[in-house]
Amino acid sequence: MTRRAYLYFTLTFLLGVIVGAAGVFFYGWYGGRWHRGFEKQHMVRRLTRELNLSDAQVQQLGQLIDGSIKRYSELQAQVEPQYRAVGEETRKQIRQILTPEQATKFDELVRRWEERRKKHAHPP
Repeated sequence: MTRRAYLYFTLTFLLGVIVGAAGVFFYGWYGGRWHRGFEKQHMVRRLTRELNLSDAQVQQLGQLIDGSIKRYSELQAQVEPQYRAVGEETRKQIRQILTPEQATKFDELVRRWEERRKKHAHPP
């Protein structure tokens, strides 16, 4: 009977580890935390498989994707200040309709949102 209890305990522990690891994986993957490094690789692999690309085509595809990623980053850097300006203007307008106590709470919310955004921002 003692052996059976140890066996159940061990199986329960292992099942917990497996379920926990799967949960962390799905949270990271579907939450967008682990996609950045794999997007290019995934696209190249899939197109290689689906289109039966030659080695030369795979190399050219990689270079094309790298160029596109660079251009997207440059475009984002150009547009980012405009997005920030719109956001700041909106926050200013919101503050105008709030009471001083509400404005203080709102500023704290905005500060927390910015911290979270910076924490989860993808590197360029």
